[in-house]
Amino acid sequence: MALIKKPVNGMKDVMPDEMAVRNYVIDMIRKTYAAFGFSSIDTPAVEHIENLLSKQGGDNEKLIFKILKRGEKLHLDTAETEADVTDSGLRYDLTLPLSRYYANHANELPAPFKALQIGPVWRADRPQRGRFRQFTQCDIDILGEGSCLAEIELILATSTALMNMDFSDFTIRINDRRILKDMAKNAGFEEAQYDSVFITLDKMDKIGEDGVKAELTEKFSAELAESFMNVFKEAGPAYDLPLIMSAVDQLKTGDFKIVFDPTLVRGMSYYTGPIFEISMDGFGGSVGGGGRYDGMIGKFTGQETPACGFSIGFERIIMLLMEKGFKVPGSEEKIAFLVEKKMPGERLTEVLAEAQALRAQGKNVSVNIMKKNRKFQKDQLIAEGYTEIKEYFNG
Repeated sequence: MALIKKPVNGMKDVMPDEMAVRNYVIDMIRKTYAAFGFSSIDTPAVEHIENLLSKQGGDNEKLIFKILKRGEKLHLDTAETEADVTDSGLRYDLTLPLSRYYANHANELPAPFKALQIGPVWRADRPQRGRFRQFTQCDIDILGEGSCLAEIELILATSTALMNMDFSDFTIRINDRRILKDMAKNAGFEEAQYDSVFITLDKMDKIGEDGVKAELTEKFSAELAESFMNVFKEAGPAYDLPLIMSAVDQLKTGDFKIVFDPTLVRGMSYYTGPIFEISMDGFGGSVGGGGRYDGMIGKFTGQETPACGFSIGFERIIMLLMEKGFKVPGSEEKIAFLVEKKMPGERLTEVLAEAQALRAQGKNVSVNIMKKNRKFQKDQLIAEGYTEIKEYFNG
């Protein structure tokens, strides 16, 4: 059987130029969030299947990469359902693992706890521009803080991180799940119908008000659809949203916008209060999002714990930076030594000693054997960011 050199569909190999940008962005994000008091943590890539299927992840629960039981626990010959052969899966986000982490370690952590987590997640999704089956998430969460201070801090920290990456043309859209539920209730829908109503409302940017009204009519009735659209047109910021928006507007250090958007839904069913997304000029999808999820940790502990988080769309940010030719600022000087083949040992040692001395000065030095086509070799090194190329011959 021939081996396959391409990565699995929906996953990708990362080239050195992109890896340099990724490392820079992660370092910058960590530094920015540390300034706001967030502490880095990590959780396993693999989670218990019971947790992943706890009906809190919305459609993501349909996209789990499930893992077979191992060894003597795996009985394929007698298995009747998928549940008989799986006991774990790859995490589809970082919020559920964080909730389990906090439930397990709450007595060892400060209250409130400000967590930063950066790591890969997996979803068996349909790959498209800026969307992969394995991708990195960058999350900040505040656990144990029930006031809107959490939302304000999360929005300020995330917007600061984006501005530190030279993004300014973005808008933070904000809504509240309680407003959505109030709209559905006042329009006459039953609670069991809310999620279906919200799924339709979430399509507003694609199908417009007429499209939403038509779909609600088809799903339910013309009377309910008309009632909902009337309520929707009267919707305005409520609960903590006016305070959150006012505080962010007064405290922000850039010219991004924060606006109320009654069509914002967010797909996760675990959200209980304010929700937010970041949209950026020139890009159709969101580049970040989050919200309050006060009920999730209680699923593990039996006691409700306030929780709120914000996630930067790391892969999409990297894609946008690469597309505009972003170069890592302040990179160390990169020098290449080209050494003639079959150089005597004593001479080679002298060249390597020179490279070591430059490295001790904080410079990056790559020593390479000289190729026949030196011009092509130099062009490649220049493309890799080497600013000085030194040649060493036997003579």
